[in-house]
Amino acid sequence: MIKILKYGEVKNEEIFSRCEGLSKVDTIVSDIIDNVKKNGDRALLEYEEKFDKVQLESLQVTVEEIEEALTKVDNKFIEVLKLAKANIAEYHEKQLRKGFEIKKENGVVIGQKVTPIEKAGLYVPGGKAAYPSTVLMDSIPAKIAGCKEVVMVTPPMKDGKVNPVILAAAYVAGVDKIFKVGGAQAIAALAYGTETIPKVDKIVGPGNAFVAEAKKQVFGKVSIDMIAGPSEILVVSDGNSNPKYVAADLLSQAEHDQMASAVLVTDSMDLARAVQQQIEFQLQKLDREDIARVSIDTNGKIIVADDLQKVIDIANEIAPEHLELCVDDPFAYLDKIENAGSIFMGRNCPEALGDYLAGPNHTLPTSGTAKFSSPLSCDDFVKKTQYTYYTKEALSKVKDDIAYFATLEGLTGHAKSATIRFEE
Repeated sequence: MIKILKYGEVKNEEIFSRCEGLSKVDTIVSDIIDNVKKNGDRALLEYEEKFDKVQLESLQVTVEEIEEALTKVDNKFIEVLKLAKANIAEYHEKQLRKGFEIKKENGVVIGQKVTPIEKAGLYVPGGKAAYPSTVLMDSIPAKIAGCKEVVMVTPPMKDGKVNPVILAAAYVAGVDKIFKVGGAQAIAALAYGTETIPKVDKIVGPGNAFVAEAKKQVFGKVSIDMIAGPSEILVVSDGNSNPKYVAADLLSQAEHDQMASAVLVTDSMDLARAVQQQIEFQLQKLDREDIARVSIDTNGKIIVADDLQKVIDIANEIAPEHLELCVDDPFAYLDKIENAGSIFMGRNCPEALGDYLAGPNHTLPTSGTAKFSSPLSCDDFVKKTQYTYYTKEALSKVKDDIAYFATLEGLTGHAKSATIRFEE
């Protein structure tokens, strides 16, 4: 049963504790990465047989396999994918950055240009569940940003094929290449390249503890988006919310993973108790009851504070991935929420809306990193380059200041480079 904690009556460590990922995976992941670096495709095929229990003849998904997958999904699903794509594209197109240029006296020009990264790598989980929504959320911003090639990796099913719903989403999103490989080995392949899988410039997408650790270890060789997971939801609510709705929203994240966390912070003990009862009732009806039960019992909590301002303070300290603001006038409180990956406003805005259709991205900072990180966006798929132009006349006016500054730092070579052009 989800526990109820009264703020001020229990230790803060219990209020703000959160689930940690699996430990001691770093050595296992390091060995996998080294093997893929040395043996390429052969290592990948061996890992697929070992971990996914499937013998593959080839790693790349063919056009024929995509066409076959499209025949296996409902037309309704394709329509929903296209609706989601339109909403996601509309939202992310607003994020596009343009460079700028500043022209000053004496011909000085300074500026910044924005260039898309060439190759983006997308990891799509395929273990306990298939997430075609992740395909859309992670590939559409890359395409909008202008990446020349979007490469997707995802684990195959037992028959050696990729789940049809994943391939349908990749088709609708316009993914360029798809490969049947998952886990830390897939991250290694994207980071270093193999005979079949191209090396990319950035890897994005969620995964399990092994995927997360692999992303950490290859960072620097390639860029990564963030370390995403386990899933989190925090509901901020006054006493007027329907406990059935709040319980359902909490369970929507608990069913993701046994390590997921579902938290309600409220100023109403009556609501807390009602939600606790509703969670027990609704759990029994979930298809993934066994997963959600472990999540709720281990990581779930209901925190009761004296007033709504303290509730918001607690939420800001936790800095959740998803935050539902269940009050009558959520816009009155929006500016008070400082740390959250994505905010869902009002009593009729379940987090699932953001997972699939609304448009804002669902790849979000977790584990408190919302204090300094942002959701996946078009910014993740571009790089910014500065440029500077000075005429000799313009340089002559600042050369002595440059030399003074450089000499102060003990860098006389820097100083000389500014003054030598004026020595006759």
